[in-house]
Amino acid sequence: MTRPAIGLTLGPLLFHWSPPRIVDFYARIADEAPVDRVYLGEVVCGKRAPLAAHALAEAAERLTSAGKEVVWSGLALPASVRDRRGIAALAETPELVEVNDISGLLDRSAPFVAGPLLNVYNEAAAQELVERGCVRLCANVELSLEAVGAIARACPGLEIELFAFGRVPLALSGRCYHARHHGLHKDSCQFVCGWDADGLRLSTLEGRGFLAVNGVQTLSDGVQLADVDPAALADAGVAALRLSPHTTDMAAVASAFRAFLDGGVDAGGLRGRVDALGLPGPIINGYLHGAAGMASVEARP
Repeated sequence: MTRPAIGLTLGPLLFHWSPPRIVDFYARIADEAPVDRVYLGEVVCGKRAPLAAHALAEAAERLTSAGKEVVWSGLALPASVRDRRGIAALAETPELVEVNDISGLLDRSAPFVAGPLLNVYNEAAAQELVERGCVRLCANVELSLEAVGAIARACPGLEIELFAFGRVPLALSGRCYHARHHGLHKDSCQFVCGWDADGLRLSTLEGRGFLAVNGVQTLSDGVQLADVDPAALADAGVAALRLSPHTTDMAAVASAFRAFLDGGVDAGGLRGRVDALGLPGPIINGYLHGAAGMASVEARP
């Protein structure tokens, strides 16, 4: 039996980029990146959403014209009436959308994707979402590949997407770390998160990179690289790998993953090609192997 090819998707932009940068980034994705689906939308901070709205709308048109599927993603931590209205409006959209906060399901009657910022850590939670219309789940980043496989086996027909590249999204807060770092309050943040296009690195007292800050979001310092054998991914029910946008050459990252999934390069080749692109942090993949998330487990030859 021939397994279907594992697809590639580009997740929503987590960082606060300028509109021109957003437009240029997605134009290149449209023209050069071998990804099947692109998620668009502000998922981290509702204050940033109006600033990028026109750029993302332009990006959606360009991506659609290039044959990419566009799926809009909802906010993960609504903090205002406007945020809640935005989530409610997205829930009423008949097209496929990505839900990142459970309130997005309250008025949802059409199929949806469960994003990695929802807390779905076991088969029972995943099955509950399936009963509510979930057709694809981007698994929580803390799950091992074994745990992901257990969810896939318990929910036949549910497509599984795996966070495969990028700083790992770990947590969200009602406080803005970026603003606090610059002596500002959240309500008058001046959008200083835009000064750090891949997040602001945090180090331990010993000077070792530990975490990264992105406004109200905490991410890993290291960059996730799912260099797991494609056969093992397929056996775990993985239908697609998700790449998270960074200032790194994302078209080249996508090409490297496509070559890996198609058998053109092995795990070592994928790691070498991606690492050579200049990443904001060291390569990690511990969670996938049931280890500490910041660990880097080399694939066995």
